Amino acid sequence: MDIRELRSFIHVARSGSFSRAASELYIAQPALSRQIAKLEGEIGVPLLIRHGRGVRLTAAGARLLERAEMITHMVNETGEQVRASADEEGGHLAVGLPPTIGALIGADLIKDFRARWPRVTLHLREGLSSSLQEWVLDKRVDLAVVYNQPLLDAFNVRPLFSEPMILIGPAGDAGRKPSYHIRDLADIPLILPGLPHSNRRLVEQAAIQHGVRLRVEIEVDSVALTKQLVKAGVGYSILTQVAIKDEVARGDVVAHAIERPSIRSTVAITTLRENRPSRLVEAWSTMLQEKLQSLIASEAWRNDVIWA
Repeated sequence: MDIRELRSFIHVARSGSFSRAASELYIAQPALSRQIAKLEGEIGVPLLIRHGRGVRLTAAGARLLERAEMITHMVNETGEQVRASADEEGGHLAVGLPPTIGALIGADLIKDFRARWPRVTLHLREGLSSSLQEWVLDKRVDLAVVYNQPLLDAFNVRPLFSEPMILIGPAGDAGRKPSYHIRDLADIPLILPGLPHSNRRLVEQAAIQHGVRLRVEIEVDSVALTKQLVKAGVGYSILTQVAIKDEVARGDVVAHAIERPSIRSTVAITTLRENRPSRLVEAWSTMLQEKLQSLIASEAWRNDVIWA
């Protein structure tokens, strides 16, 4: 029994006629009859009953038809998947990154990905998490790295790690206490992004849960501009630890922990649930996670990061 015999049997059974099936398969009718006779001989039972108007299935033939269609479908699908994987060697991948992660690992990640997949056309889009989520939904990117992704049915969300949010102030603020409680934030002039920015949503939710009304004096969606304003003494902000590590190291700003409780920001890879992840998506995701783990392992604050 081979796949050609099964395909021939399916055509005869579905058309109800040797002559019609032979025409569809572009083979001579005697050759088709020999294939079916060989199949019946291998199985050991009649599969078709011949009559004046054509053929009809026996009970055994009906069972074989069901299995034959499953087998041929699986063979076709296997071929398609193998061809698709070969095409991916020279395919296209669109990815979204938030500015902070893009600045930290974007160049190295792209360089290594291109070395592994030199024929792939790579499109990198940078944006805020709210924009990145829309681009995934609109299929403008195949995957995105986002902060604090809401759990929505349309998305597959793969958490990577969480890190504490930090209150930052100007360099002259070093004399203040090293840590603050959430209730203390009500008395501090804040520079935060506007809603629906993921950081703003996270901080607002934590404040509401503890009955705190935030004193937001300026709304700025740019992380880079926010850090400049804090450095200039215009106000304070709440950012992720990884976003302010260089400025703290240089002494441009001072970091204060937020405690009782802490506010943790979660970084995740998000894709569209209806799309099966391709080899390129999986490869990018794996390399991204490896780059992040390597970066964080080399930093003094690595113990504050919790991996998913």
